[in-house]
Amino acid sequence: MTLDRLNTQIIACRVCPRLVAWREQVACEKRKAYRDQEYWGRPVPGFGDANARILVVGLAPGAHGSNRTGRAFTGDASGGFLYPALHKAGFANQAEAASRSDGLRLKGLYITAVARCAPPDNKPSLEELNTCQPYLERELEIIKPKVIVCLGRIAFERILKIYSIRNSEWKFSHGAVYELMTDHWLLCSYHPSQQNTLTGRLTVKMFDDIWKKAKQLLDENS
Repeated sequence: MTLDRLNTQIIACRVCPRLVAWREQVACEKRKAYRDQEYWGRPVPGFGDANARILVVGLAPGAHGSNRTGRAFTGDASGGFLYPALHKAGFANQAEAASRSDGLRLKGLYITAVARCAPPDNKPSLEELNTCQPYLERELEIIKPKVIVCLGRIAFERILKIYSIRNSEWKFSHGAVYELMTDHWLLCSYHPSQQNTLTGRLTVKMFDDIWKKAKQLLDENS
């Protein structure tokens, strides 16, 4: 299994009826600001460096962001916060993410999510997360990342589930670091959603520190 083959499978997925209906409804109705654009309206595959040592795990595509552009964290406010940080840390060749054809490239880092379709109210159900989990498991098997950065509690809990970790001391908090196995690390960050960034729960410095820590973990365990 290669990432290209896996991503082809992801894009073609129609397993969850609620999500299929919602993503296609949004793509048809569109937001007024994007009325002249053709929406992606399908599951959003992973994006980045196939030889990455860092895997970033988000929640799900935004209805008018990734569900419109077809690329993770592209075309919405969350991406507007994420990619400048990745560019500053040297993981991206540019700070802007507007479309799949904007020239953005990632180095040493791959971005994915626990859910591949835009969910109503940005809340995938437990059943939908379970259905989507094999895609993330395959990405982990293919990429074999040294550092997994979880953007938000749901991503954190899903990684614990995949690795069958049941440790009451492993709790989600911004900046928390756990050793999944020898020289393999789990790093937690608040999600760069507007709910966090506009309220000051997640600041630019806090987010920059996450990527500095990710690089440090790689450097110390290379």
